[in-house]
Amino acid sequence: MPKRVVVLGAGFGGLELATTLSEEFGDGADVTLIDRSDAFVFGYSKLDVMFGRTTLDAVRLPYRELAKPGVRFLQEEITAIDPEAKVVATDAGTHEADYLVVALGADYDFDATPGLAGSTEFYSVAGAVRLSELLPDFSQGRVVVGVCGAPYKCPPAPSEAALLMHDYLTAKGVRDDCSISIVMPLPTPVPPSPDTSEALLAAFAERDIEFTGGVRIGSVDAARGVATLEEGGEVGFDLFLGVPKHRAPDVVIASGMAVDGYVPVSSQTLETLYPGVYAVGDVATVGVPKAGVFSEGAARVVAKELIAALRDESPPAAYDGLGSCYIEFGAGRIGRVDVDFLSGPKPTGTFQEPSVALVKEKEHFGASRRARWFGL
Repeated sequence: MPKRVVVLGAGFGGLELATTLSEEFGDGADVTLIDRSDAFVFGYSKLDVMFGRTTLDAVRLPYRELAKPGVRFLQEEITAIDPEAKVVATDAGTHEADYLVVALGADYDFDATPGLAGSTEFYSVAGAVRLSELLPDFSQGRVVVGVCGAPYKCPPAPSEAALLMHDYLTAKGVRDDCSISIVMPLPTPVPPSPDTSEALLAAFAERDIEFTGGVRIGSVDAARGVATLEEGGEVGFDLFLGVPKHRAPDVVIASGMAVDGYVPVSSQTLETLYPGVYAVGDVATVGVPKAGVFSEGAARVVAKELIAALRDESPPAAYDGLGSCYIEFGAGRIGRVDVDFLSGPKPTGTFQEPSVALVKEKEHFGASRRARWFGL
């Protein structure tokens, strides 16, 4: 493998891509994987941390555990990307690539929602940790799960937060002294799957959780305990669980690759407008949700594209846009939605009823990735 592959971002997409190329070429691979963080955290683990079901230390997977033939991990801050030259600058130097893959995810734009930075949110690791420290002292009042914009990572997560909040307050014996509401810009909890949305709405009704769709949080006033809606009106709260607006990282926007905030790619190959430059995961516009499982699937397609190019073989099959998302329904049960975003005229989803069996399946999902990517 004489070509240099530089992968920006060590999330679902970057880890899967580097692993696949290492498996294919072994020591002959020349993959440089760059991320500013020192550890990987599954997105769903943030809810576990927030509700005190685990600690941050227990869910962090240090990148120092990466030991893959032909793969070099560098903890560096990316400062500039030149997609035409396929050159990347970091705080530690410059990296030239024959193939460049941007897998930097989506950043949280706290400034886009006035007051959010001074309130509470649960989408960042730091935000989940902060809420884990606040929740033990919360015993009465109104909880509002508020989504500030779309698209956002893991569409079911706000619903999961509300359902797990119900369980948390019930276990504390204070549920009757609290109310829970969800406000989101999507018309239903999971629009591609009506069955999944109906199941979630039924779960909300059963637990006396108020759902308001089709509206978004415009600003937050933590001092007054009020969230203003962009469509007009206000929602009062005693505890706010915010979902920030998302956008591509500043360094990606500065590179000129982004259009309307994200990087456009071929829905079949994940290649950008720049030959030899690909984008996978939350940073890209490809017509699938911003969720790890879709980043992973896209990374497999790019890996096969690169393998075919390096071996002068026929291109692989196009990206299929298939993915499965696990959904915490509370009460020790997990559901699953299997979604197809690209094969038909519109996205479709099949819902698997919540069960204890799917709890085990989700555990296996995490364990298999820990083993595959980190050897743990």
